Amino acid sequence: MQDIFVTIARFQYSTEAQIVKGRLEADGIQVFLKDNITIDTDPLVSNAIGGIKLKVRTEDEKEARDILKSIKAYAVDNNGQSIVCPNCGKNEVEMYSTIDSLKSFLAFLLGLVTFTLPFHTRYKYVCENCKTEFSTKERKSHLRRIK
Repeated sequence: MQDIFVTIARFQYSTEAQIVKGRLEADGIQVFLKDNITIDTDPLVSNAIGGIKLKVRTEDEKEARDILKSIKAYAVDNNGQSIVCPNCGKNEVEMYSTIDSLKSFLAFLLGLVTFTLPFHTRYKYVCENCKTEFSTKERKSHLRRIK
């Protein structure tokens, strides 16, 4: 009999996937990670191959997704406080790396050519609720206006 697995999550880095894998296995759910060795060997290919896939058995999918929902952490600041969207006020905000300037693009190209990690990375926040994108600088200016 062949076990059938379903992908329930994707991660950019294997450390994130390992943490979630441990949590699911603690609840008795068998977990399989796909492409984690490839990405550990060359992290630059993570986005190109779709990240690390976390797979569970089909019969465990609902329980695993419920556990994932309960532990999904959104972005927090240095004090552990949830980051709030300046548009809708929800705290369902994720942080993503982005290439939106010449400097970050050149750093990406240099890393690609020399097989190293980029030395300059820019970040942005994206609200999962209203899809508003805002930068870390915009967040700081928004916080100053609130005070």
